[in-house]
Amino acid sequence: MLNNLLRFNKSQKYIIFDFETESLNLFYNKPWQLSFVVAQGGEIIEEHDYLIDWPDLKVGEEAAKINHFNLPDYNKLKQDSSKVLDCFESFLYNPDYIVIGHNIIGFDIYIHNIYRRLLKKCPDYSYLERLVDTNCLSKAIKLQIPKKKHESIFQWMSRLNSFHKRGLKTSQKQMLKENSINFKEELLHNSLYDVQMNFQLFRKLIYQIDI
Repeated sequence: MLNNLLRFNKSQKYIIFDFETESLNLFYNKPWQLSFVVAQGGEIIEEHDYLIDWPDLKVGEEAAKINHFNLPDYNKLKQDSSKVLDCFESFLYNPDYIVIGHNIIGFDIYIHNIYRRLLKKCPDYSYLERLVDTNCLSKAIKLQIPKKKHESIFQWMSRLNSFHKRGLKTSQKQMLKENSINFKEELLHNSLYDVQMNFQLFRKLIYQIDI
């Protein structure tokens, strides 16, 4: 029913998250910044921004240029890795929240698992059935690939994540431009700014496809 669509649900809760990391490695790559916002309906109600303390953090020169890593700021502001993860997961594993991010199926869900592994925790992907990736949603809109009746949201997202087409552009920067969302390019890849922009993008996209 149309009334069940997210665009009409003013009480739905969301957590939108993003990691910044040492590199792009999906197997061993420490996250040094985690930002997430908590929203309800169309409004952000909480913002969280953390620099994560690791004793042997090594951010590569190229990665530091992209994600604005600054060692003096990091050393001054870094916080206990266990406490940061506990705060994040109190929302992530709450079944009342839909989990949102851009390219999180391709990157951030694996970084979260690395984070857990570094703290001697077992993998836990139990939140994936509540996940909406705006990179995948952008593909669905551009290529007109609706969710099949038998699919869960995550099955749909996974199918879209594995779909590639030459010339298809769905980066967050590209999608912000195409959806007439004003943004400051120099602030992209700061994870707090990215999630703020990502929620604006999500709110635009859910009016372009049924979800």
